[in-house]
Amino acid sequence: MTTRVLTANRLHDGIAVWLGSDGRWSLSLNDALLARHEDAVAALEAAGRHSLHDNRVIDVNLIEVEETPRGPRPFRLRERIRAEGPSIEYAPESERISRAA
Repeated sequence: MTTRVLTANRLHDGIAVWLGSDGRWSLSLNDALLARHEDAVAALEAAGRHSLHDNRVIDVNLIEVEETPRGPRPFRLRERIRAEGPSIEYAPESERISRAA
């Protein structure tokens, strides 16, 4: 079975979060509880439903990750971007303004 983690977006600001082993939603994928067997996956799903019902998060999803020495890494690019940030560097604000002029 592939290792999975539970991700969602915080309801009040839309920021991507991951469910940690302490039952709290964390901003860091490295804090996520790793589900390595079906019972753990079922527990994550139940916790996600509970948080969704309590209006703490939206868009709750189980995602597949690979375990690396640096921590879990999502297989899908979409989830890597959610965890690590944009795939390109943003131009400084002054440069964006001068291009628009």
